Amino acid sequence: QVQLVESGGGLVQPGGSLRLSCAASGNAFSIYVMGWYRQGPGTEREWLARITSSGLTKYADSVKGRFTISTDNAKNTMYLQMNSLQPEDTAVYYCNTYPAVVLSWGQGTQVTVSS
Repeated sequence: QVQLVESGGGLVQPGGSLRLSCAASGNAFSIYVMGWYRQGPGTEREWLARITSSGLTKYADSVKGRFTISTDNAKNTMYLQMNSLQPEDTAVYYCNTYPAVVLSWGQGTQVTVSS
C-alpha cells in the first residue's frame, strides 16, 4: 500500500508563499493521477489541483493562478507551490489520488495564513 506523507506547512502572513511536499512510497506518481486537497476549519475536504503522470495539470477556480502543482518522479515527490496566500487558505493540506481517492489519507500538513 502506498503511503503518503505531506510536509512544508506553517504559519505565513497574507500575501506570502509556501511550498508543500507530498512524498509517496513506490512509484505512485507514474501510476496514478495525483491531487492536492485541503480541509479548512468546519468545512468539507476540497480538491485543489491535479497532475497526470505526463505532467498535465488542472486547478480549482479557488487557486488557479496562485498555486502550482508539480512532481519530481525521481524523488517520488509532488509539490504544491502556493503564492499570494490569504487567510481563507488556512487549512490542513493533503495529497491523494484524483478524482477517486484510493489511497489512505496521510496526516496532512497545516497551513495557517495570518498576520
